Amino acid sequence: MTLSRRRALQIPAGAAAFGAGLRLASAQAYPARPVRIIVGFAAGGPNDILARLTARWLSERLGQAFVVDNRPGAGSNLATETVVRAPADGYDLLLVGSPNAINATLYDNLKFDFIRDIAPVAGLMRGALVMVVNPSVLAGTLTEFIAYARANPGKLSYGSGGIGGITHITAELFKQRAGGLDIIHVSYRGVAPALADLLRGQVQVVFVNVLPSLGYIRSGQLRALGITTATRSDILPDVPSIGASVPGYEASSFFGIGAPNHTPIEIIDLLNKEVGAALSDPGFETRIAALGGSPIAGSPAAFGELIVDETRKWGTVIKIANIRPH
Repeated sequence: MTLSRRRALQIPAGAAAFGAGLRLASAQAYPARPVRIIVGFAAGGPNDILARLTARWLSERLGQAFVVDNRPGAGSNLATETVVRAPADGYDLLLVGSPNAINATLYDNLKFDFIRDIAPVAGLMRGALVMVVNPSVLAGTLTEFIAYARANPGKLSYGSGGIGGITHITAELFKQRAGGLDIIHVSYRGVAPALADLLRGQVQVVFVNVLPSLGYIRSGQLRALGITTATRSDILPDVPSIGASVPGYEASSFFGIGAPNHTPIEIIDLLNKEVGAALSDPGFETRIAALGGSPIAGSPAAFGELIVDETRKWGTVIKIANIRPH
């Protein structure tokens, strides 16, 4: 039996429509089982806390358990690789953050291309860092600090939570934008020991997320000279933006949700819609503010543009400073 040419041409079109129908039906049924949000850091930190807030919201809204799965290691690269290799069905999500944008340049032999292999789903939060100094530093303002650093090259040191981390590269960006300051980097295994040595005066400066330093600032044990974001922080309204004294300086951490590339757009749009609802909820927004951040609601495409911009920005800083992972 021979098919007519017209009938033969209709079959591929019909098959494509059938496949699209199956994908739509699958998306409409989503989620039909528990969903994992994989986090590249240990439990208890800001990444974990934000992921759990988001998981709780999505569980309540979508009627299935969203479970946080902590996979620390290699600066979040292990978690990212896990999601890259997962089926593109929306059941394995990634808490995306600044380390992903940094690692794209920091590491030479990654087994994935983050921008190509992870689909942006939704932004969650941007967080400010604060530049804090030991009170023994003879500078009451950022301008005075820069003048002192220029007059005393190599005599000041700053601590960070680790090579290539956000507390490292925000300080390097500051050195570059302030005219190439000669301030020595001291790397620690985490922000807590860096702050401990700052309090003891072993290092003079640390760029740190607002929350870990807030108590020390308010008690006068540390002096805050500037906020890394373009505008002042609601938590520290009296601390000026670094960019007001250092043209072109702006830095912050960012967080969001990603999924394996080729995840159905209907699933991505559903998750984006529900995350957007969370970010407009006063209670959820208050929790984000308590973490020292501000919401970054928007489309998947807008979040993707943010990731690309941050990857390019930190890539430039890393190359100029010749930062290599140890």
